[in-house]
Amino acid sequence: MRLSILLVAAAFLPGCGSPTLVESVAPDATREPWYAQTVSELSNLNSQAETFFRQGKGEEAAKIMGQSRPLAERLLSVRRPSLEALESASDYDDLYGRMLLANRHYGWARLFFQKNQARWKNWQPRTPEIERRLKQAEAAIAECDRHIAG
Repeated sequence: MRLSILLVAAAFLPGCGSPTLVESVAPDATREPWYAQTVSELSNLNSQAETFFRQGKGEEAAKIMGQSRPLAERLLSVRRPSLEALESASDYDDLYGRMLLANRHYGWARLFFQKNQARWKNWQPRTPEIERRLKQAEAAIAECDRHIAG
């Protein structure tokens, strides 16, 4: 009886070993042609929306922002987005936040600025541009807080 229990246990032991790790290497999407093209397209749309916003044409800027959102989401959906993609997405979030702030949607604006703060707070390596973007986000959050508290 003991021998049969040992034989049954021995039969199951090989299946209890540590699994063999198979590392799948996903292709780097940031090197694909569509990625650079999407970064460029988002940057151009951000510039157009910024121009309309500065001219007081909020509806036109909002239309462009609607076209931009899927591009920003697609760029950020890859495993390790490029710095250029993060900057374009950051510009999108900053402009959207400023548009919301101008329309007195302080809580929603704050959320967009917080995304930028989180994005740049731990970014390495620290550069003057990263520091500028972080301070810009923190200043925008402080402005939202003044309106919310006020």
